[in-house]
Amino acid sequence: MKIDILTLFPEMVEHALCQSIIGRAQKKGILEFGFINIRDYSQDKHRRVDDYPYGGGNGMIMQPGPIYRAYKSVLDTAAVKPFVIYMSPQGKVLNQSLANQLSKNEHIVILCGHYEGIDERLIEEIVDLEVSIGDYVLTGGEIPALVLCDTVCRLVPGVLSCEESFADESHYSGLLEYPQYTRPLVFRGREVPDVLLSGHHANIEKWRLEQSIERTRKRRPDMLEKGREAADE
Repeated sequence: MKIDILTLFPEMVEHALCQSIIGRAQKKGILEFGFINIRDYSQDKHRRVDDYPYGGGNGMIMQPGPIYRAYKSVLDTAAVKPFVIYMSPQGKVLNQSLANQLSKNEHIVILCGHYEGIDERLIEEIVDLEVSIGDYVLTGGEIPALVLCDTVCRLVPGVLSCEESFADESHYSGLLEYPQYTRPLVFRGREVPDVLLSGHHANIEKWRLEQSIERTRKRRPDMLEKGREAADE
């Protein structure tokens, strides 16, 4: 998978995506990232990319021209037309199901906004999907872009050691993950549940499923309700 990020702060996202599992996947050639500075495509001598909004109002709006030219630089060398995502608080809220869908794309372009937003005509021209990471507003799209990259990239085959690394995790199956334990056997008087020491795999799987259901019921009952609704459809 290839991901190009259009941003005013390429160094902010580049450093984070060169670390840990995502960084190792790049070295293996499983993932490829491009970091495009939108200011490089400004035609203003001061590299300006924003201007006052028509109709008045607070703040500044990112101009469509520099962004479009930055996108065109990616498009001109792309093997396939990339799927373009704009990180926006008005977008579809990111969840595991959406991450699964996005991980099937061969090439994604992520657009990071700033100031009071981006000229609507640019969004209409190139954006395939607006995505939000939650019902709140941040100062820019870089942190949401990193969240999206991490969520999607770990689902790409070969990034994690095996599919089981994410198949049992919270949200992937529609339930929260069961409790996990490691050494020592006793920590501050708290012991590891006996069933995990039994070696009886069927009982362990049964216990884990029960724990996932109970944890979801207590912490995220809305997830169970969504699961029931999906089953009834």
